[in-house]
Amino acid sequence: MPLRPLPAAWRSHAGRNLPRYTSYPTAVAFEPAVGEAEARTWLAATRAHQPISAYVHVPFCKRLCWYCGCATSVFHEYDRVRAFFQTLMLEVDLWADAIGPHAGAAHLHFGGGSPNALSPEDFKALVGRMAERFALRPGAEVAAELDPGMLTEAFIDAAGEAGVTRASLGVQTFDPDVQARVNRIQPFDMVAAANERLRKVGVSAINFDLMYGLPGQTPENVAASTEAAITLRPDRVAVFGYAHVPWMKKHQVMIKEADLADGDGRWAQAEAADETLRAAGYVRIGLDHYALPEDPLTVAAAAGRLRRNFQGYTDDPAPVLVPIGPSSIGRFAEGFVQNATATDAWAREVEAGRLPVARRLPVSAEDELRASVIERLMCDLTVDVAAVCRAHGFADATLDSSIVAAGRLQRDGLCVVSGRVIRIPAEAHRVMRVVAACFDARLPLAASRHARAV
Repeated sequence: MPLRPLPAAWRSHAGRNLPRYTSYPTAVAFEPAVGEAEARTWLAATRAHQPISAYVHVPFCKRLCWYCGCATSVFHEYDRVRAFFQTLMLEVDLWADAIGPHAGAAHLHFGGGSPNALSPEDFKALVGRMAERFALRPGAEVAAELDPGMLTEAFIDAAGEAGVTRASLGVQTFDPDVQARVNRIQPFDMVAAANERLRKVGVSAINFDLMYGLPGQTPENVAASTEAAITLRPDRVAVFGYAHVPWMKKHQVMIKEADLADGDGRWAQAEAADETLRAAGYVRIGLDHYALPEDPLTVAAAAGRLRRNFQGYTDDPAPVLVPIGPSSIGRFAEGFVQNATATDAWAREVEAGRLPVARRLPVSAEDELRASVIERLMCDLTVDVAAVCRAHGFADATLDSSIVAAGRLQRDGLCVVSGRVIRIPAEAHRVMRVVAACFDARLPLAASRHARAV
């Protein structure tokens, strides 16, 4: 079946630099924090009946992938990582000591970098400390993002013993030429072996991350990589577009502009992955996720319970996210905080007994309103704006100027506006951020830091 080409009317929209809306306001709006007092006040205000979540950022990798946009660095001697781990354990205690009453942790997420940069023993100790200090709830999800090319059997065993329930493997592509061009060599058999062993030790849910827009990628080799991934039957697949920002990530200069597809080529690659996954029975979730029909994410989407947070799409309803590790972002009822990005600055604060908060942003009632509208568009592809306004205590007409802006996109087929109800057609899901951006009152901030819409 021929791939659906990028509609001409969408070409300019697809090339826009826009936030991924994993939060609103987005992180570019955060401001410098003055000390830790505000964060401690927000942290102490948790509710006894509400569960919490925690995110841990491990800013180390054993190899540098040239496409990477993460806050990470390559280590050569484990002494550096061990010192980081020891400080990380101190930070867990700082947050746990300062937090108010809550109903336990419903979700622990370990990202990076690569959490498997930690030794098996240190990773298991970290999960155990967090489970104890944050009162891990029965049936809680413990998720880890792992680099399959550097994943040892000992680490997989430790993950199973630690109670990891979901692993996300950064597959990206199985094409050997593309892997060589981005310095991420990991043959299919290596990923297959990791997938099998993870399931054997009790990690019952496996996610794969795939990418399009990498150097040397074509619709054909994207489809081939997706077909290979499907044979391993991951529970979820995320398909992300490569963001080429060498002015921000210097190592991306190793990727030649001439090897990158244009907007139409990127669209075709994304279409190839989409068609392959849906033909295999995966359900499209929001912007870029796919899941098996029985997966909790699919169930949450069907029930209108899908959420959007810094890890992407989730069924985690916890209103509080505790940030641990350099650059981690936290969420509280009153606003957002972000830890110091530089590992040395982060460590100095923790070792002095202070929460390592470097940036913050209180959220207003209008921010919360706009965030809700954007989240429903990103999750459900439809939103009754007036109903959301009333739920937040605002008049129905509060966001009418944003609805007018969305109406201007209607002529290009990006959405359908009926009164104060907006619907994004399924075929326009890949450009949904363009519609969501109509409700972003802070959009002019640092547009160059955002990825292309497609």
